[in-house]
Amino acid sequence: MATMNMPKKENGETVAQPVNQARVPLGRFRLQVDSQTKAAFAELSDAEKAGRAIKKAHPIVRVSIYDSEEGQQTLLD
Repeated sequence: MATMNMPKKENGETVAQPVNQARVPLGRFRLQVDSQTKAAFAELSDAEKAGRAIKKAHPIVRVSIYDSEEGQQTLLD
């Protein structure tokens, strides 16, 4: 049976972390389109700006911002 050896790393060389499907930590404000979270932001103004851009491009979808600390959802018109 064959064995596989890892390449030797030289001094100061960093090894890239493998790509996985772990969940990304979400920010406080979550941008939701039709009740599905699409992005997370630390600032409310950034979430509103992105939400209004989506609403302008696609006026029929339901765009809202969920505040995870307050537990409130704000619907953008």
